[in-house]
Amino acid sequence: MQTSQNAKNKVSGSITEEMIQAFDEESIAVLAERLEHDDYSNPFEGLDDWHLLRALAIHRPELTHSYLHLVDQEPFDED
Repeated sequence: MQTSQNAKNKVSGSITEEMIQAFDEESIAVLAERLEHDDYSNPFEGLDDWHLLRALAIHRPELTHSYLHLVDQEPFDED
């Protein structure tokens, strides 16, 4: 089981398969709570968490069903 501090520390680097596999229901809830509160000391911390949640939604969708509203995946036209 991964603690919330370990989960937060691991976000600042690149997202690895090992990191994705280490997440469980508790650590995804901590990640989602940080995103919900949007209380980061700088915008890059929030962006790191968002990228991590997005990677988890792709690779571990069973963990992210309750948090998909935090992964803004609305279709858009770039033209």
